[in-house]
Amino acid sequence: MGISQLTVGELKHLLSEAEVDFRDCIEKSELAARLRETLPSMPARARDRLDALLSQVGAVSLAQGASSSEDSGAVTAVNSTKELMAEERNTVELFERCSRSVVHITTTVQVQRGGFSMDILDIPQGSGSGFVWDKQGHLVTNFHVIKDAQRAKVTMSDGKTYDAKLVGYEADKDLAVLKLVNGGDGRADADELSEAWKLSLSPIAVGTTQNLRVGQKVFAIGNPFGLDQTLTAGIVSGVGRDIKSITGRRIRDVVQTDAAINPGNSGGPLLDSRGRLIGVNTVIYSPSGASSGVGFAIPSDTVRRVVNQIIRRGRVVRAGVGVHCAADQIARRMNVDGVIVLEVPPGSGAAAAGIKGVTRDPGTGAAVLGDVIVAVEGARVTAVEDLLAKVETHDVGEVVRITVRRGGLGGREVDLKVRLTELKSRM
Repeated sequence: MGISQLTVGELKHLLSEAEVDFRDCIEKSELAARLRETLPSMPARARDRLDALLSQVGAVSLAQGASSSEDSGAVTAVNSTKELMAEERNTVELFERCSRSVVHITTTVQVQRGGFSMDILDIPQGSGSGFVWDKQGHLVTNFHVIKDAQRAKVTMSDGKTYDAKLVGYEADKDLAVLKLVNGGDGRADADELSEAWKLSLSPIAVGTTQNLRVGQKVFAIGNPFGLDQTLTAGIVSGVGRDIKSITGRRIRDVVQTDAAINPGNSGGPLLDSRGRLIGVNTVIYSPSGASSGVGFAIPSDTVRRVVNQIIRRGRVVRAGVGVHCAADQIARRMNVDGVIVLEVPPGSGAAAAGIKGVTRDPGTGAAVLGDVIVAVEGARVTAVEDLLAKVETHDVGEVVRITVRRGGLGGREVDLKVRLTELKSRM
């Protein structure tokens, strides 16, 4: 007795709960075989359900001995961590599975030993965490971890160290992408990874922050204070937070957590209870510099968008309306609610849509207010940063609905269709 005694419906339910694809299984025996293959990596909730079903059909426990060789492995796998509580088992399995994706990054700067010496010394510059993004050897970390560094070395979860090169970065989002360059076969000059080594890489599973809820359990894996492969746990303390990046630009929709994040955790993954990436740990609020229970992670939706652009293009291409805007202080001084359009460059998407900038009265020479941008796709904007944040979620070439107030402070609102162009400047 054992797995083979379960009904087809029970087998399908267990496979679905374990998020295993069984669309190619026709016979019951195929479903049972697929479930046995899943046992080593089966999530705790599915394993608990399997335990309950096996007890209902009278499956022989490990202590009593399996009644058939085909199910003995199944019972052994199910009961191997039986002494742990279900929540503990899930945490252990999550760490064992996800820690293989986490790396330790150390950076150095090169200095000449003396005025007349040709010797070059590598001086340690900093360290942080990162994680494997794909089988091509791309790694993701924080920009501030590798900023100003001349060399980067990456220590994998198995303790082996390799060189990495910078692919690109987005300082405004505090994200950077590195790529392993040793080739996996010991050749320091090999830029492409060997096929065997590609197979050994364990890219992290990427989730979404769209449905993230305050109170959800989260886990951070990193290298705080140089202590590699450290796991800390906590909850989502807040969502939709804003923090300032290293450039002063705001990073929107940041995840706040009380999971301990300390120096060295920067660039490491923040994971949900299924081991999926929901953020990149970036900063803590602390007078002492150590964890104070208030940490922040760049949301995975932002990470996915930025990293994919860096890998494809080597940089992030930002979409823009194609206007020069007045500073927010000027708008406030004029009691204007929205973003004042100062100038519309010829040939831009804004010019084609008919957006108007500030002009001069030919008689008096006084400035005449043009269009004021008040919404993007129906979402209200009150500052330049709002406009940038709303537009950057769209792609260059995409047509978006821009709402402007035309005719001064009491003017009417007009919807215009604007084809976004590449943003050349921040204003």
